[in-house]
Amino acid sequence: MSDDKKVVDFGKKRKEAIEQKRRTFERVVFQEFLGVYTVVDDQGSSYPIKLIDVSGDGCQLQLPFSLKAKNQFKAGTELSLKLFFTKGSFLPAVVTVRHASEYVDQQGDAWLRLGGEFDTTLPSFQALSHFIQFIYQYAEYSCLDKGESKVYFL
Repeated sequence: MSDDKKVVDFGKKRKEAIEQKRRTFERVVFQEFLGVYTVVDDQGSSYPIKLIDVSGDGCQLQLPFSLKAKNQFKAGTELSLKLFFTKGSFLPAVVTVRHASEYVDQQGDAWLRLGGEFDTTLPSFQALSHFIQFIYQYAEYSCLDKGESKVYFL
């Protein structure tokens, strides 16, 4: 088959577009709306941590790189997270670190990226799973506002 007669897989293209919308929406929610902290010591001190990505069974987190952080957040480490949706209340979650790696962003800042799995046995995970599902559903069904007055469904 020649290059000018390639078949376009619209299902694949649609999934890619939905994934891109989800990641864009996540960035807005995680940067502007949701505050995430982890407990870092036995005294219960909280440390801000950046949520990068989330799925039904895990997430990717990021914190400023340091040797102390690299040694503290190794595979198998359990992190107690506080996900603040309002200033005074949070949703608790526990994540088990599965991998950690250094990451340097476009500005040259070094970060420690952690990938981990949620403890799905916690009662609070039910609320968290609904929030995650909302993010996925929003990405699939949201529309760009072009000033129309009608509501469309795909």
